[in-house]
Amino acid sequence: MTASSPSSPPVVIIGGGPAGLMAAEVLALAGVKVELFDAMPSVGRKFLLAGVGGMNITHAEAKSAFVGRYGPRAGELGELLRDFDAEQLRAWIHGLGIDTFVGTSGRVFPTDMKAAPLLRAWLKRLREHGVVIHTRQRWLGWHADGRLRIAGADGEQLIDARATVLALGGGSWARLGSDGAWQPLLAERGVPLVPLQPSNCGFEVAAWSAVFQDKFAGAPVKSCAIALPGQPPRLGEFVVTAHGVEGSLVYALSAPIREAINAHGNATVHLDLLPQKTPEQVLALLHKPRGSKSLSNHLRSALGLDGVRAGLLRELTDAATFTNEAKLAQAIKALPLTLVRTRPLDEAISSAGGVPFEAVDKRLMLTQLPGVFCAGEMLDWEAPTGGYLLTACFASGRAAGLGVLAWLNRAEMELSC
Repeated sequence: MTASSPSSPPVVIIGGGPAGLMAAEVLALAGVKVELFDAMPSVGRKFLLAGVGGMNITHAEAKSAFVGRYGPRAGELGELLRDFDAEQLRAWIHGLGIDTFVGTSGRVFPTDMKAAPLLRAWLKRLREHGVVIHTRQRWLGWHADGRLRIAGADGEQLIDARATVLALGGGSWARLGSDGAWQPLLAERGVPLVPLQPSNCGFEVAAWSAVFQDKFAGAPVKSCAIALPGQPPRLGEFVVTAHGVEGSLVYALSAPIREAINAHGNATVHLDLLPQKTPEQVLALLHKPRGSKSLSNHLRSALGLDGVRAGLLRELTDAATFTNEAKLAQAIKALPLTLVRTRPLDEAISSAGGVPFEAVDKRLMLTQLPGVFCAGEMLDWEAPTGGYLLTACFASGRAAGLGVLAWLNRAEMELSC
C-alpha cells in the first residue's frame, strides 16, 4: 500500500548520517521511492569520524540502565528504543555481514573496530533497494509553493516530495556537516526550538597559571574521581588542556556541569586525586615521618601523588594548606575545581537542544509542518558517549521512517475514500 508508482514524487531525506540513512532504509524496503540529499561530498562523515580509534556502536548494559542514560528525555527515547534497542541494532549490523563483540566495559564494537566497512555494506544495500543519494546538495528550506529548495554546483532546484525527513544533525563538527544551519529555516515556519548547546564537551577554567599550563597542558589525569555537589563521585580519567579540562570523565558529567554554569555562572566540581584510599588512610599516610624528604617527595613516596595530580594540588590550593595535614588530606580527597564555561559548540562531540519532542507527534512528525519528520541529533536530547548517541540516532531514524509510512498510508486511504 505504501509502494510508490513510477510517476509519484519521492520521499526526500535531508541528511546522510545514521538517522537519515536508517529512515531511507525503512522506506526503501517498503517499496517507497527515496531520494537522499546531503551537503557534504559523501554521506556518513561524522559516523566515520566516530569510528576513528574504534567504532563504539552501542552498549550491552541492561535496558533500564541504558534508557536512563538519556536523562530528562529518557521517556521519549525509551519509546523509540522499545522497537529498536541495542540488541536489535546489533542484529541489524549482523545482517549487513558485520560481526560485533562486547568489550570489557560493556561497549559494543564491530569485530574489526572500523566504521567504514559497515557504512560501505549499508550504502550498497540502500542502493540495491533503489535509494538515490545526492551529495554536495544543500537544503535551503521551502519555496512559497511548498517544494523543497536544494542548491548544488549547478544552481538551485525545487523538489516536490511526498514527505520529508529532516536528519541534519545538531551543531557540533560543522566541517562534517552538523552546522545547525537548519534552525532559522524551521524557526521561520513557526517550529519552536531549544538553543543548541555543547554536550560531551570540555570546559574552561578562569585561567591556569603559566607554570601549570606550560608543564601540564595535554597531560592525562588517570585513576581520579569527580563529584558534583549532592552527587556521588564518578571514577575515570580526564585530560588537562591549555584552557581547562576535557576527556571521558568530564564528558560524562558535561550536562549537569553545563546546566550549573548556565544557572550560576560557574560550576565547582571536586576532584578526588586518590579515590582508592579513604580520607583516614590519606591522613595517616601524611602523618608518616618524612625525615629529610621534601613534602613533594613525601607525597610521591607515601601516597603515589606526583606529576599532573600533584600539579593540580599545588595549582588549586594555597600555600597554607600544605602546612596543615588535615586540610591537605581534605584537599587531596575533594579538590575544588571551578569551571566557568564550555568549550565552543563546534568542538563538542555532540549537542543538546534542537527541536523539542513537544513539537513533534509520536511518529516524529512536526505538528507545525504535516508531512515533515525529524530524526537524530536535530531533536532535543543528549546522552553520554559509549554507544548511546549512535543507538538513539539509529532508533529515531527508524521511527521517522515508520512515521512516514503511516503518513503515506493515511494519505492514500483518504484519497481512496
